Amino acid sequence: MKRILVTGGAGFIGSHLCERLLSEGNDVLCLDNYFTGSKANIAHLLSNPFFELVRHDVTAPFYAEVDEIYNLACPASPVHYQYNPIKTIKTSVMGAINMLGLAKRVRAKILQASTSEVYGDPVVHPQPEEYWGNVNPIGIRSCYDEGKRCAETLFMDYHRQNGVRIKIVRIFNTYGPRMNPNDGRVVSNFIVQALRGEDITVYGNGTQTRSFQYVDDLVEGLIRMMNTGDSVTGPVNIGNPNEFTMLSLAEMVLAQAGSASKIVFRPLPSDDPKQRQPKIGKARELLGGWQPKVQLEEGLRKTVEYFKQNAS
Repeated sequence: MKRILVTGGAGFIGSHLCERLLSEGNDVLCLDNYFTGSKANIAHLLSNPFFELVRHDVTAPFYAEVDEIYNLACPASPVHYQYNPIKTIKTSVMGAINMLGLAKRVRAKILQASTSEVYGDPVVHPQPEEYWGNVNPIGIRSCYDEGKRCAETLFMDYHRQNGVRIKIVRIFNTYGPRMNPNDGRVVSNFIVQALRGEDITVYGNGTQTRSFQYVDDLVEGLIRMMNTGDSVTGPVNIGNPNEFTMLSLAEMVLAQAGSASKIVFRPLPSDDPKQRQPKIGKARELLGGWQPKVQLEEGLRKTVEYFKQNAS
């Protein structure tokens, strides 16, 4: 039995990861300050004797004896990370410093949940890990983009200077049950609007693209990355390479929700990437042939069903 720390463990992705790690017989310590996470996401785990929940902000040091650390703590949607941009970048940078310090002290292996946002508005498509990105360092999204880029730098420097065993994954757009209905992400936005019979809001002309992966596929990738040998540090893209326009996504959501909502168009937000698609050859090679199994239509069906049952 491994003792595993998950920061941001009460969040959308973190809660699924905690659940999976427990199911595999691990002792899981979940850290969250509930800035965007929710106790409701992990309430069903509280009765498990091998699950421990601690309210803590990763911008402050934390001490525990653990074997592995998954560092997921950070607001991850534009609505949340732009609500308090200073808090966002402090969470990315100071959180990384504190968790890397812990990993160094207790000789734990540590995984950083980075993001496809490090590629910014890419001029290389699809995006390989070798691409350095096209990020506006003073834009409204830079608190998140540059915070995550700095965290990657810290991880590599702790590895090179102190020998900390690190893993870096770059997560592409992920969706599924337990998404916050108010987080401003496109999948949850469209589903909530469709179920309420409201207009579906598409920004720009709807031709900008994203690649969407179901949360179970991501969790599988995270665990496989953590279990690689020490020579594999990353970064490794984890995402679904199937690319969809915003307009086609809206139409799929309308069909799954059985909604009569209309699609309306609004101006494109500042620094919003025009396209996003991962190259996942490294993930296939390094993570035992990992690749997404749940395609968009099936994943949307499960997610819409969750929102029907849980979103007011």
